[in-house]
Amino acid sequence: MQRAARICVAIIEILILSALILATRCANYQDVFVAGNIYFVDADCYARMTRVQMCDAKPGLIVRHHAFENFAQGTTPHTTAPLDYLILGLSLLLNPFTTHALDLAGAFVSPFLALLGGWFLWWWSRRMRLRYRWVMLILYAISPIPVHGTALGRPDHQSLSILLVTIAICAEWSSRIAADTAAATESNRWSIVSGAAWALAIWVSTYEPLVLFLIVITTTFLVNGRALFGRDRRADWILFAVVSVIALLIERRIPSLSILHSDPIFKNWSRTIGELAHVSPTNPVWLRWCGYLLLIAPLLIWMSIRTRRDGAHGVRALPVYVLLLFTYLLTIWQARWGYFFVLIFALALPALLAPIKSAAAVWIAFALSIFPIFGGWDERLWQNETQLAARLERRNESAQLRELALSLQSRDVDPFLAPWWLSPSIVYWSGQPGVAGSSHESLNGIEDSARFFLSDDLQKAREILRNHRVAWIFAYDSDRVAQNSAAVLNQELPVHPLCRVLDRTPGHAPRFLIFSAQTAAFKLYRVAEER
Repeated sequence: MQRAARICVAIIEILILSALILATRCANYQDVFVAGNIYFVDADCYARMTRVQMCDAKPGLIVRHHAFENFAQGTTPHTTAPLDYLILGLSLLLNPFTTHALDLAGAFVSPFLALLGGWFLWWWSRRMRLRYRWVMLILYAISPIPVHGTALGRPDHQSLSILLVTIAICAEWSSRIAADTAAATESNRWSIVSGAAWALAIWVSTYEPLVLFLIVITTTFLVNGRALFGRDRRADWILFAVVSVIALLIERRIPSLSILHSDPIFKNWSRTIGELAHVSPTNPVWLRWCGYLLLIAPLLIWMSIRTRRDGAHGVRALPVYVLLLFTYLLTIWQARWGYFFVLIFALALPALLAPIKSAAAVWIAFALSIFPIFGGWDERLWQNETQLAARLERRNESAQLRELALSLQSRDVDPFLAPWWLSPSIVYWSGQPGVAGSSHESLNGIEDSARFFLSDDLQKAREILRNHRVAWIFAYDSDRVAQNSAAVLNQELPVHPLCRVLDRTPGHAPRFLIFSAQTAAFKLYRVAEER
């Protein structure tokens, strides 16, 4: 009878957690599913889905070169194979139920990974007997930034990285606790899981997971170097090495940290990217991500380290606290680290709250602390008329751009030039390569597209088209294109930039550009062949 009751409670908990995770991740469904079509939430997602298209057309392909961006040179991307084939595998499962299996798999892969992460945390926290585990689970489910990282319509490597890093940190933590309690077999198992998860996470992305891994290893070494390289960790390191070698053999390229380059164009371009923006310590967004408990986190960490009687917290959680500090500082530098900061903050909360004996006090404090998070959701779900109008405009523009892009489909290679943030979606829908792209590897194409749109010298503009063998030009809102291009090039706006002519007065376009089609937001020009 007691066993049946426990099973029922477990099922109810899983259903509640799953509903919370899916409800928050799929809150943007109206922006993803529009008029029977599927639209992804940002430019990088279309670049990812173009890779999946290539793998679908040629199973077993490992995409090591992007010929579809920065045409004609192409790029050597930082993206890797695991997420490509995860999306492709999911599409195979969906094939019997829909004719848009690939798009549907791309739309749902991140919520699916978030769901797996939630289930793992539920199982792990239950096994660890964390007293305040639902504080962690609720924050994981509703905090806006992990929701954004695993949102519907966002097939990005961040979602897979978040899942693998979650497993790696939890396994590392459990391994330390098992080792301290002389449970050697349990410690070995968790070490093996940790090693495999870290290696897979670094395979997916050699940026955030690699940095987090180095922080954990360094902290562990400083606390107890013998434990890090002891016999009980031998299988862990062997598996880590094996997975890493397999990754190198499959990818056949050395991972690049080009995101750290100091190129002036990169610096200018990065200022236009939300994920690369700085987050001031006084920015209220921290409270919208974590709630008011973040304000007393330093005090809770001090209390937790002082309290050593419980293996679930105290000094055994030190690597997690160090991760929390470093990811906080890294998030101040680049907002993209916020995904991992909030994840680690959620993981640390049960240990931070463990010294507090009154469960009622903890739950009241937590309920009050998440008011800023609810405030953010309130603004997002019940937007004002201006925000709703902007969302509707974005949907309409996506549909219009798709219509024009589909008209470019051809067996011939007809490269196009468009504003960089629009290029990946045009590539995906048209099957044609673009001059620009949305990744830092496409900076040459981004720079040339910006110079073209800002140009008031027709000879230089034509030379850019000739160098990239451009056949089509997409013109868009000239104010936005001009401002973004000027920001990328760090130069003043000319009086009569070409983007303004193409957008507002197509009848005055240069003779080498033939006006071909238009929608309310876009205009399409054909580049005349030189004689």
